[in-house]
Amino acid sequence: MIHIVLVEPEIPQNTGNIVRTAAATGSIVHLVRPLGFDTSDRMLKRAGLDYWKDCTIIYHDSFEQLREQYPNGEFWYFSTKARHTHTEPCYAEETFLVFGKETKGLPEKLIHDNYEYAVRIPMLADTRSLNLSNSVAIAVYEVLRQRNFDGFNFIGHLREFTEGNAD
Repeated sequence: MIHIVLVEPEIPQNTGNIVRTAAATGSIVHLVRPLGFDTSDRMLKRAGLDYWKDCTIIYHDSFEQLREQYPNGEFWYFSTKARHTHTEPCYAEETFLVFGKETKGLPEKLIHDNYEYAVRIPMLADTRSLNLSNSVAIAVYEVLRQRNFDGFNFIGHLREFTEGNAD
């Protein structure tokens, strides 16, 4: 199981997009408070479209609480400060992909205390960071790629083309 952990997310649209990715991949979303938005926020719902019902979302009052609930989970901390890339680990069956808030990332102490499990998504040197929802999608799909996309649909269905449905 892939667990997406958002530590103190701030932007509702990012969280909505992440819920959509989670629904499409069968991942679980963990939201660690405090959140920078109300979960009834219209923009949050809009970004997730109608995928909210297809996704498991678990709320935690702190990151420590989450770790206590999943003592056997393998946690990977995504940070621009990491030495290793996100493609280096062999992700375990019960994998937690941990991301920080949009403006600051993960707390320095959390990265420092778990540096051997900190990974980065490669970017050009002058780039500060990627968008949170894009980073989550990159990470989730790397885990799925390593698992050969087991159970995923590989066949697209093209409908009959006529001039009237050429959108």
